Amino acid sequence: MSTELIGREAFQISAGGVWSYISASRINLWLRCPLAFKLRYHDGIRTPTTPSLFLGKVVHGGLEHWYRHRQLGIALEAADVTRRITESWEEAAANEGMAFQTPAEETALRNQSVDLVTAYLAQVSKDEPKPLAVEAAVEAPLVDPVNGEDLGIPLVGVMDLVLDSKEGPLIADFKTSSRSGDPLEISHEVQLSSYAYLFRRVSQQREAGLEIRSVIKTKTPKVEFHRYPARSEAHFRRLFAVVRAYLDDLDAGRFVFRPGFGCSMCDFREDHCRTWAG
Repeated sequence: MSTELIGREAFQISAGGVWSYISASRINLWLRCPLAFKLRYHDGIRTPTTPSLFLGKVVHGGLEHWYRHRQLGIALEAADVTRRITESWEEAAANEGMAFQTPAEETALRNQSVDLVTAYLAQVSKDEPKPLAVEAAVEAPLVDPVNGEDLGIPLVGVMDLVLDSKEGPLIADFKTSSRSGDPLEISHEVQLSSYAYLFRRVSQQREAGLEIRSVIKTKTPKVEFHRYPARSEAHFRRLFAVVRAYLDDLDAGRFVFRPGFGCSMCDFREDHCRTWAG
């Protein structure tokens, strides 16, 4: 095999298939910091699961369990869901490699996850329609809906929930958050537009809207529903402009250090960024 490979082909070989697909999470990490993207997806550096991230996954798992039963016409009680969280806790922690500093920290996090799921199930409407899809893993080729250009790489995503509302299909995403308030829509635009694109490609339907359902980690947990309109042509133009810039960077092997506010939440900042010299 030639050692003169450059651009996309060389990167695919060295990265073990980073060119196999695009996802909103990959794009968002690249937007925040291309160097962090390189460390994770090119160099394969994995960082420990944080308590906050583990909590979010447990809450997602509990809501998935409830909605999958609802999709089958099985009505679970909140106690059924929280019992499953408790019973599967050790297995979930082992699968994530989760290390707690103290038994008290673990107990507090487990109780918080139960409280958050309980708060959500207490607030969700009993008349909510049966889900069309739950934790649906979707893949579709990236074909620009404006000019028809096939970018030659698929987009993948996992939609938490799709409901058949009165207005039509509603795509909902669960978030755990430490603060209340309407999420800034543009900060979630890549994910929302990606889900809408995937939904339209696989269902041949237009979504009626999108929703972020935030479970707030306050002392007394709260749940907030934030609704956004169906994606417009402008949304997809912006999404594909971002995707093209992302692919250009991968082609060029260009992963700049992008310091900013996001560094405060980055697991790479201490052990890797401080020693990076470009």
